[in-house]
Amino acid sequence: MTTHFPATIAPARTVAAVEWPVWSTTARLVVTEPGALEPACRLVCEYLDAVDHACSRFRRDSEIVGLAAHGGRPVRISALLAEYLHAALRIAKATDGAVDPTVGAVLVDLGYDRDYPLLADTTVTDPAVSVTGIRHADWSMIALDDRTVTVPEGILLDLGATAKAAAADRCATLVRDRVGCGVLVGLGGDLATAGPAPANGWQIEVSDGPGEPGCRIRLPAEAALATSSTLRRRWSHGGRRVHHIIDPRTGASADPVWRTVSVAAQSCLAANAASTAGIVRGRGAVADLRRSGLPARLVDRDRGIHTVGHWPAERHGA
Repeated sequence: MTTHFPATIAPARTVAAVEWPVWSTTARLVVTEPGALEPACRLVCEYLDAVDHACSRFRRDSEIVGLAAHGGRPVRISALLAEYLHAALRIAKATDGAVDPTVGAVLVDLGYDRDYPLLADTTVTDPAVSVTGIRHADWSMIALDDRTVTVPEGILLDLGATAKAAAADRCATLVRDRVGCGVLVGLGGDLATAGPAPANGWQIEVSDGPGEPGCRIRLPAEAALATSSTLRRRWSHGGRRVHHIIDPRTGASADPVWRTVSVAAQSCLAANAASTAGIVRGRGAVADLRRSGLPARLVDRDRGIHTVGHWPAERHGA
């Protein structure tokens, strides 16, 4: 998913922005005080590095990868990993299992066993890493008590569906509290804001690339936006195109009823949970989102646009 910060976001003298590659996507940082950009960027980079060491499924030295070596025994984990795992399990429960952190073995089976840039535009016949895992695991099989976790043998955890959004929330809060300015943090399609917004709000262009329906929205202060997409992170496996959003009910990539689902909420974690669950639930997503009360925009497989709630669109374009 591509998100842009247009020139009209605010007068140049009132904001400063920077972006850089991270986690196979792009990190974007915008602050309302130009002098705050350098310390804010340093703070965000240090925090994202810590999250990567704790939660990345693609680092052999990460804490979460190390859990698989404990053979189903209780393990004391770091406060950071515990925070992110608690968040993942909380979202799994809230979405009735639509967003589940125990799909790691399924992703490996599909060939997603390496950073996406090493996987994109390739045909995967066999994964680079052979794993004997539980393919029909679910989040309720994970026991987490404060900082002690028990992961049954054969379950591979993947926090990709929640960690990026949770990190965007935490980074925005850290910058607001420690640097003392308004801030927007974007990690791919996950955007979180904290502190005061620019005078005309945080204006965001949402688009998934050339030829895809786009719109510009205005986010108020302390709001967040997440977009989940079946168009990004796609590759060929076994003669068919697959993507990274897994339907835990089928153990396969979710049926691409929706090209993208975008949701606004008070936290990026909540917005991302709703957008990812929307992809997984397919045609039931509109009714579910309507019940949630969250503003949402869904683009169907024929590029038709469906909005729910008070979606804050200002203008549309291709």
